[in-house]
Amino acid sequence: MTIITHTPIGTIHSPFTDPADTPIQGVFADGARGVVEVFPEYADGLRDIGGFSHLILLYHFHLAEGYSLISKPFIGDNEKGIFAIRHPRRPNHIGISIVRLDTVRENVLEVSDVDVLDGTPLLDIKPFVHQFDHRADIQSGWVDDQHIDEVKDKTPRNLGES
Repeated sequence: MTIITHTPIGTIHSPFTDPADTPIQGVFADGARGVVEVFPEYADGLRDIGGFSHLILLYHFHLAEGYSLISKPFIGDNEKGIFAIRHPRRPNHIGISIVRLDTVRENVLEVSDVDVLDGTPLLDIKPFVHQFDHRADIQSGWVDDQHIDEVKDKTPRNLGES
């Protein structure tokens, strides 16, 4: 099997320094604000990004150790396959989050609805494009059976990285 390596293009800064205090998804982040610092050598890649309201961040779960193919999701009671949940203990510790872009200042993006640990290595940024990323008739597997509004109201922020 080929080994693949990625070079971080920046760092995600947030108010969350402990996995136990980090929201499990952006929808649970309640507007939490953060900063995406893109390293200066990649700053030219931010050109024209200011017109987007939301961004997709790809990052490395830098505190995750090992992996488990079966894990308990942060919502619900039953274990699931790792590829059916968004748990950080994955074979490749890659995370994805959708954040709101508030401000662009040179190589710094101010964002909200951030659900990522402070100091997380940023691998890539993609614009969220409604015309490309929206789908009708979505089915969300076992998550459709959850009462997300109830979970959101009862869920403390201390359920780990998303």
